[in-house]
Parts: sequence; structure tokens; C-alpha cells
Amino acid sequence: MGRINGRANGTGPPSGKRLFQGQESFEQAPMYVAVMTYLGFGLVTLFGYFRDFLRAVGLEKCHIAKERDEQKDFVPLYQDFENFYTRNLYMRVRDNWNRPICSLPGPVFDVMERVSPDYNWTFRLTGKTIPNVINMGSYNYLGFAENNVDFLKTVAERVQQYGLGVCSTRQEMGNLGIHQELEELVAEFLGVESAMVLGMGFATNSTNIPALVGKGCLILSDELNHTSLILGARLSGATIRVFKHNNMQSLERVLRDAVCSGQPHTHRPWKKIMIMVEGIYSMEGSVVCLPDIVALKKKYKAYLYLDEAHSIGAVGPTGRGVTELFGLDPSDVDVLMGTFTKSFGAAGGYIAGKKELVDYLRSHSHSAVYASAMSPPVTEQILRAMRCIMGLDGTTIGKVHRLAENTRYFRSRLQEMGFIIYGNDDSPVIPLLLYMPGKVVAFSRAMLRRKVGVVVVGFPATPITEARARFCLSAAHTKEMLDKVLFDLNEVGDELCLKFSQRKYTSRPKEQHHNNNDLNKDFKQDSL
Repeated sequence: MGRINGRANGTGPPSGKRLFQGQESFEQAPMYVAVMTYLGFGLVTLFGYFRDFLRAVGLEKCHIAKERDEQKDFVPLYQDFENFYTRNLYMRVRDNWNRPICSLPGPVFDVMERVSPDYNWTFRLTGKTIPNVINMGSYNYLGFAENNVDFLKTVAERVQQYGLGVCSTRQEMGNLGIHQELEELVAEFLGVESAMVLGMGFATNSTNIPALVGKGCLILSDELNHTSLILGARLSGATIRVFKHNNMQSLERVLRDAVCSGQPHTHRPWKKIMIMVEGIYSMEGSVVCLPDIVALKKKYKAYLYLDEAHSIGAVGPTGRGVTELFGLDPSDVDVLMGTFTKSFGAAGGYIAGKKELVDYLRSHSHSAVYASAMSPPVTEQILRAMRCIMGLDGTTIGKVHRLAENTRYFRSRLQEMGFIIYGNDDSPVIPLLLYMPGKVVAFSRAMLRRKVGVVVVGFPATPITEARARFCLSAAHTKEMLDKVLFDLNEVGDELCLKFSQRKYTSRPKEQHHNNNDLNKDFKQDSL
């Protein structure tokens, strides 16, 4: 069942202040939807056990890898039931994931056609492509994943000047002038004293958190934090306690208990207490309650680690993330983290904050000391994108404003059609709830037949009753593209009975672009 925002169910802050710039929705589905979802999983599980029996007696071929007879007395590498879900559920629908593309992942891309002779255990490429599929799944928020020769001229020049790789760490022979230039620009963009850039976004969290906290420290982690944050917290050796998603009463309760009780057994004060949250949660589309978290961290003298992987560049009047969205001073956040893999169309990440913090991490972070320095053309791509966002290159493209317009338009139209969607009005990540496992598969295949590429997610990545499609809006999406996607969604929603919202919604829109011969030609409905 869908969760309700803290303000609606009485779990929000007692102050009654408005937490978000935009409204946030977590509508619950009717009870029958949850019942049918559990029933669907129950049926496929029963059939899974039946097929395992057929494989065991030799009536069905077993495609999955298994241990050799001479290894039967060995301790198994994994328990058989751990693979039950993969071989009996996921394999049957694996064609909906890992689809290969053969073009630029911009607002449209080309998908390589593939077929399977053995129910998705193996795939064979046919040599054909599905052209001009509208891309609704990539994190290309500002449209910088592009191949325009004029825009990428400086990137090509960096390749000629420095080559593709540095082949060394920043502390040895890999510290280039453009790395320092990028760090200075990131600090200026964020409004902080200093910044450090790294070559991998995931490692920015997983290798820097252990340098900040350790044994005797306490991490308070939102229950929906990204895997990179969770891995970094576990590697640190610190004690981890989880609070309910965006629930300020839950966070304050855990903070108060930590301050009053101290460490287990000894009751000594914690060396550090660090709150870890994200700006935009990539599976829920929700925005962090940053003003209230900042107030709590000041009240209880804790530190705040903010992961802005999905929010930097994507929200705020000028794309400076959730601190700008709420009008907060960036210095209120102790550790600002973000990635360049989404809004900037590149790779890598950054850590920003006070100069003392960044200088400490330069010598204590595993990624700063041991990892290869960021590739020069990637560095130049980030510089190019950031200058464009800041208006330093003389352009007035307005990508951030265009993304905000696309986001609000797409969200409002989905709600009018009767779909249940999650998240904040300002979030370009839009989860559309599908719930039932069979509908997830049918939805993905139906949308691809209509030349719309979507990402579908189910258990165990989401709660078992909250399978969904996740749309990621981009400034590169035109109004005509979004209207076509909405038209197709309306049709598929009616065909598969996906409109579970109990709110009133309008009848099927007659979109103008479907009367336009040119657009019909560009987006002709093709089947596989």
C-alpha cells in the first residue's frame, strides 16, 4: 500500500510548518489492489515450486548453473532458496530489463532488438533496431547527454591535450590543472569554501563516509537511503540506526535517545552523531524535509551528510539543489555530496563543505588516495555543463526552468488521468504505481511496442506491494514528446486497468499532436 506523507497522518513536525516548496503525494491504493498483488505473488511462487519439482525429476530442462557432482559435499556458495526468485520469477520477465541500446541516450534512442529461444535464459540479437524510442528512464535531467559537435568542441580539445586517462592518482602524477579548476567552480556553484571531485559517484559515498565516522560514532540513516550510503555506513564500523522516511518525529526520537543514553553498555557519549539523508529519493520521488532536519541537527549538536545525487542541477531556481529550493544557507549542511552522472551528463562525484573538511578527506579518503584521477574529457564536460547552468558561457538556455515546467506538466497530467504517482511536485523522478507483478511486465512491453522506453521496478527493490514504473523527466523532452507519452500511457492504463486513483480525473485527452501528420510520421506506432 502507498505511504502517506507525515503531514497527513500526524507524524510530521508539531510546528505545522509547510515542509516542501511543492505538494507531496503518497496516495494509498484500494484494498483489493493489495490483495490481488499478494495473490499474484502467491500464484507465481506456487508455480515456481512446481517447476522446481519438474526439474528435479528431469521433466523440465534446468538452465541455471549448478554445482558439479564432485562438489556436492562442499559447503554451498549460496542457499538454493536464495536463487528461487531469480530462476522462477525474474527469468520469465528478464526481457524487460538490461535492454541494449545503440545510440546516444538522449531524449530518444535506438533499442537493439533481441529474441530468446529459451524463455529469457539467453538472448540473441536479431540485427534490427527499434528506432526513435522516447527515453523516459535516463537521469539526463538537463539534457547534457548530447553529441552536438559545437557544444562538445572544448571536450574534444581536452582529449587532444591530455588524452583519455590520467593513469595515476591525484596525489601522485594525476593532479591536472582542470581538476583544480573544476573544484573551484563546484565550490563557487554550491556557495561553500571548498570541494573535492572524484571519478566515481558511487564511491564518493562508499569510500568517504568511512573516513568521516568510525567505531564509537553513530549514523542516523533514512530508511530509503541509497545503497552507496548504506555501504559506506557499514564499511565505517559506526553504529547505524534507521529512522522512518522523512519522519521528523522518528528522527528526533532516535536523536534524543542517542544523546540521553549514549553508547550501548558503557553509556559514554557518542564521538559523533551524523544524520545521512538524500536530497531527492530516486525510487520515491520525494524531497528531503531539509529545514526541519537542519533544525534538529542544530538542536542536538549532530552533523548532517546530504547526498544530492538526484537534486543537484535538477531543483532550485538556478539548479543548486535542495538548499536553494528551501532558501537555506549551504553552510548549515556539514557535508554536501553530489554526482556528475545525472544533471551534468558526465561521471564522478564531489564532496563539498568547509575547507578543513575537504583538506582532511584529501589525505584520508580511500578514493582520494588510491583511485585514479577523473578523466580529462569528463572533467571538461562537467566544467562545460556547470558554466552553462551558471550562465558563465554567455548562454541563456534555461534548462533548469524547462525541466521544472516539464516535471509539473507531466505530473499534473498523470494525476488527471487517474494514475497513482508518488513524490514531490518539484521532483523530476516520477514513480507510477503498478502494484501487481503481471501488470509490471505487461506495462513495460506495451510501452516499448509504442516506442516509449520506461524503467519498471519491483520486489525486492521496492516493497512487495509497491511495484512501479519510474519516469525521469528531462529538459531535452519536448512538449510533443511528453504529449505522445501521455497519450500512450492513457491507452495502456485503460487496457491494463492501471488507474487506481480514487480522485476524479478527466476523460482521455485528444492531444493536438495526434492530428499532426508530421508528428504521427515521426512517432509511428511500431510493434516489435
